[in-house]
Amino acid sequence: MKISINADMGESFGAYKLGDDGSVMPHISSANIACGMHAGDPAVMYRTVGLALEHGVSIGAHPGYNDLQGFGRRQIAMDPREIEYLVTYQIGALQALSASHGARVDFVKPHGALNNIAHHTGEIADAIARGIRAAGRDLIFVANCLSEMTRAAVRAGLPVAHEAYADRHYFPDGRLMSRGISSAVIRDPELAAQRALVMAQEQCLLAHDGTRLPTPVDTFCIHADEPSAAAVAGRVRTVLEDAGLAVAPVSGHR
Repeated sequence: MKISINADMGESFGAYKLGDDGSVMPHISSANIACGMHAGDPAVMYRTVGLALEHGVSIGAHPGYNDLQGFGRRQIAMDPREIEYLVTYQIGALQALSASHGARVDFVKPHGALNNIAHHTGEIADAIARGIRAAGRDLIFVANCLSEMTRAAVRAGLPVAHEAYADRHYFPDGRLMSRGISSAVIRDPELAAQRALVMAQEQCLLAHDGTRLPTPVDTFCIHADEPSAAAVAGRVRTVLEDAGLAVAPVSGHR
């Protein structure tokens, strides 16, 4: 069985550094690279693509709302067509910078508030899917397990990779626990790894109360802006590989 470990990368901006991409990248197989709206800038994007190539990590676009101050975690009221074009625009920027390295963008994963609203809003999920398809019909839509985005990918004819979070707790209905709850983010590497192993082996989401929700699980996300990210990613990878799972890029789901 193959599974991917992805992380949100390239989220520094100008003189501001966020996350330790150099420490996290060796432990993952796929990098979600910020595209300049919620974080990142052209120079950061270019360097992050190079770092991904150095470690044999597949490249993905990580588009979000145009919300640098709020790190893309604030919902912005937008027409679905605006969201569609916003997504295509950000993918295109990363595609151009990747091409300058002789590389390609393999997948797309929405960020933050955009990802959260598309989880349960079909109209927004469809807009994101259209935006991805406009940039490339073979791009993989990395979509939350049990979300409207997985269905939107199918409707748009896009390959889909079902994503679970190794470092976040779930409610029993499959929604991510709000960051406003102190225990929502898992910073204990062993806890994150053991939860990921259960979800990978049983193909389910594991809620904080032990509820198991059956779903395909193709990739696990680690939030690289957390100080614990490198330790969590390293332990998750070790536990999965020790259990006989092959950690592979998201591009394997095309």
